[in-house]
Amino acid sequence: MNTSRELCGMSRQERQDALEQLVSRYVKEALFMDSGDELPLDQGFFDLGLTSLRLSEIRARLEAELDLDIDATVLFSRPTVDQLVSHLADRLSTPSADQKASHVR
Repeated sequence: MNTSRELCGMSRQERQDALEQLVSRYVKEALFMDSGDELPLDQGFFDLGLTSLRLSEIRARLEAELDLDIDATVLFSRPTVDQLVSHLADRLSTPSADQKASHVR
């Protein structure tokens, strides 16, 4: 998968598409779905059958993959794949203070 730096360099649509693939893959794995199974992107995580523990595992994997801190409440306030992807795309399109500082040096 792409690193957060690669994702930041993509257009908004490319970034959203890449994040949708990543988040969908992790959700499908947590639900023991096959990669070819259809995942409703607008259905709530709990409605899909995910538990708080599984959501925490998905969050940890996303944090490690994207090198991004994700507040635990995000998965509850943005409870669908579509909403989570949109949130992550926004986060990756806005450079953090650390990233800004490293570009100044």
